[in-house]
Amino acid sequence: MPSHDPLPPLSCLRAFEAAARHGSFTQAGSELHLTQSAVSRQIKRLESDLGRPLFERHYDGLRLTPAGEHYFRVVQRLLRDLRDETARLRRRGDDRQLTLASSPTIASIWLARQLPDFQRAHPDIEIRVLTVEDPHRLDLAEFDLGIYYHVQNEVDPPGVYADAIFEQESVAAVCSPVYLERHGQILDPAALLTRHTLMVVEDHYHDWLTWELWFRELGLAWQPPTHTLRANSFQLLMNATLAGQGITLGWMRLLAAELDQGTLVQALPQTLPSRGRLSLFTPEHRHLTEPMRAFREWVLR
Repeated sequence: MPSHDPLPPLSCLRAFEAAARHGSFTQAGSELHLTQSAVSRQIKRLESDLGRPLFERHYDGLRLTPAGEHYFRVVQRLLRDLRDETARLRRRGDDRQLTLASSPTIASIWLARQLPDFQRAHPDIEIRVLTVEDPHRLDLAEFDLGIYYHVQNEVDPPGVYADAIFEQESVAAVCSPVYLERHGQILDPAALLTRHTLMVVEDHYHDWLTWELWFRELGLAWQPPTHTLRANSFQLLMNATLAGQGITLGWMRLLAAELDQGTLVQALPQTLPSRGRLSLFTPEHRHLTEPMRAFREWVLR
């Protein structure tokens, strides 16, 4: 029976929002650390309270009813606003704090080098850096702005819009001078596959250029390399590259400081345009604070 309380059972709303977003009680349960049956019970309780079904159960998954579609949009907006306001209050009312989300690689190689310039211009803004490898795992309530490589309109994380920081970027094979001293100058790209150690990033995202794509897009013959060093962290592989352990594909503007200082050099002259761009992520529907505005203007300039 519908309840006379004007508010729904609030404990059920998160389960409903997650189930509607995933189209699955099981995936909603995984996200909320609940069993599938627990999510199902919460949905049934909410439907009973509202006096109408929110989902149609099909053999291939869940579909929202028209009433469920409308209710989902309302609940999602309210939960988002609640998360944003809660995050703001947890900062103890400090409107001068700015939380920047980024991958560990970009945070350590590029952002850490750039921040002193921003902090000199804005000494009253307190910076907090949150490192999350996969931008799709970002919680919109946990950060103000994000800095990631991404392919425009292909792998946009939900709930953000992106502005390119680097409009143009190229990818090249790079190594340390120490590596070339040990192994000699590389005159033939084919030699990379047979006589050198290539750094291979595993579990990469869509914005990443693999060695195979690099060879094929340059019109070069490809075969699996004889010697590799593999890791699921570009940061780890870059540290190994700087230590003279092999050759990696690197973004030229991201690594501009290392190339200018000579700690990295191009192993070969060939370059390719990067599919991804270093981009600034701004959460949609978020009120821009003064620190957010200041950082956006600075980094996009």
